[in-house]
Amino acid sequence: MKIKKIHIENALKLITAPGEVNSLIESGSVKNIVVFGDEVVVDLVIKNPSLQARKKVEVEILKIIHSEVHPKAKITINVKVESVQKNTLIKENPIEGISSIIAISSGKGGVGKSTLTSNIAVTLSKMGFKVGILDADIYGPSIPTMMDVEGARPISINQDGKSKMKPIESYGVKILSIGFFTQPNQAVIWRGPMASKALNQMIFDAAWGELDFLLIDLPPGTGDIHLSIVQSLPLSGAVVVSTPQNVALDAARKGIAMFGQENINVPVLGIIENMSYFTPKELPENKYYIFGQSGAKNLSKDIDVPFLGELPIEQTIRESGDFGRPAALQEKSKASKAIELVTKKMLEQLIIRNRNLPPSQAVKITTMSGCSAIKNK
Repeated sequence: MKIKKIHIENALKLITAPGEVNSLIESGSVKNIVVFGDEVVVDLVIKNPSLQARKKVEVEILKIIHSEVHPKAKITINVKVESVQKNTLIKENPIEGISSIIAISSGKGGVGKSTLTSNIAVTLSKMGFKVGILDADIYGPSIPTMMDVEGARPISINQDGKSKMKPIESYGVKILSIGFFTQPNQAVIWRGPMASKALNQMIFDAAWGELDFLLIDLPPGTGDIHLSIVQSLPLSGAVVVSTPQNVALDAARKGIAMFGQENINVPVLGIIENMSYFTPKELPENKYYIFGQSGAKNLSKDIDVPFLGELPIEQTIRESGDFGRPAALQEKSKASKAIELVTKKMLEQLIIRNRNLPPSQAVKITTMSGCSAIKNK
């Protein structure tokens, strides 16, 4: 049996929250339901702050879904107390002055998502666009290293009578990252609300100024940060990065499914295949498909999502990330040309998206202003 959102809603109509007369659905206690195959995520708000009340409602939800919907459903329940919720959720309003917001995502770590983010940003800047990067990979921020601003600290400026963070600028790109506020050897050990609060500050308490593009480097996977972002910002689209092997493609498929959820509905502009093949210098015409051939391209056909291109395995790409000088800066290199092609195809898909779809919306939020770099129609 395929689990659907309506099945979960019907099940939750059978139980009530502590202290409530109506069911969880009728009382409005259920704020969000997300279904990924056999995985179910329920976001819940209750008025009773006691731990006993929270545990009771969690147990009841588990029992009712397993008995009425699917006995082997994998269920995650996020319970918040109403009085605390107002202080922990990210503000639900767009950032003024930013035309297009694009999330760069990956199903799993280590596929080159941050590398692509930094290189696409530099390529867009070289094209004459005003670009920013929000490093939303809270637990593993790498953009400061890749953009050669490790150790930098944003300063506070006064903007319209309010104190704002001034993003760090490198290679013509404005950058904010949690890495600017932690020590290199310091682990970020935060629960969801703390991570959301940090993102809140970097998104809305920053002096981004006028930007044509804000690229958001998301954490790998499909988690709390992803939901916070889509609930807070009107994403113009998402780009998914994968490598060719099956384990990465399976994770990429789940990431694409997340953006396509009915209650998220963020257009996927396309898939990029990183580490596609290796060409040794002594055999420039040869291609060795170390991790498999055309995996992301085949996936794009299977799920009807555009294929934006492939990047080879190159030592220069790795070195450029390690030393903070993106490969896109090397004008005539093969890597630079491949990144430029991928970026142009992304822009083509964004134009098509703006031609065929209405202006972007954050989840349950009004739309942002029209795009100045590529006009929404």
